[in-house]
Amino acid sequence: MSEAVETLDGWYAFHDFRTIDWASWKLAGKEVREQAIAELLSFTEQCQADQAQRKGSFGQYAVTGTKADFLWIHMRETVDELTELKLAFQKTLFADFTEPVYSYTSCVELSSYLAKPGVDVDTDPYLQSRLKPVLPDNKYVCFYPMNKRRAGEDNWYMLSRQERGEMMKNHGLIGRKYAGKVTQIITGSQGLDDWEWGVTLYSDDVLQFKKLVYEMRFDETSARFADFGPFYIGSNVTGHALQRMLTI
Repeated sequence: MSEAVETLDGWYAFHDFRTIDWASWKLAGKEVREQAIAELLSFTEQCQADQAQRKGSFGQYAVTGTKADFLWIHMRETVDELTELKLAFQKTLFADFTEPVYSYTSCVELSSYLAKPGVDVDTDPYLQSRLKPVLPDNKYVCFYPMNKRRAGEDNWYMLSRQERGEMMKNHGLIGRKYAGKVTQIITGSQGLDDWEWGVTLYSDDVLQFKKLVYEMRFDETSARFADFGPFYIGSNVTGHALQRMLTI
């Protein structure tokens, strides 16, 4: 049996993708729409206030393409808090005009090698900032889930720890080339959702997502051992921008 690598685990994450029932939204009276928007903004403002107090992290995005209209990302200390947030949103009038099209539950994850000998993970400022991140305010976001393959000679989990470590080291070197251009948050979801990891990327240049993912395709770690789920991209939106998008 190959040796498992321990992980450092931080905040739990919930990616909530929604579409708007535009036909119902257009048919609703102006007062109803205004009330729905007011309740949505109140909900998001509370999420932002929680982030300011380091109780969690929050982001909202307008999704490009037809897979979804909006994405809300929540991070909290416990999964119970994520459930409460989901229900709080569902109780808003605005939620009545939405349909969930995809969601992803996971946990911020770092490799244990980042914890240097003698470093207390619970008090180290650098590790805590990585495990409990404030979501970047870059203009664009990209999210996709992924697995490591478990079939035949391309079974990632049958490789030795040393082999996996070397491959991930080389894989990481590609990512470092995009430092300052792309910020990456990895969340682990084994036993929490249908895929094994979720990757959330942030950048002010959406083309950097394409360049990074394409270059990594040629790395053995991805070429031989990775399977990818659907990709979603979107734009960071403020409350005022969100209100404009929803106003008819």
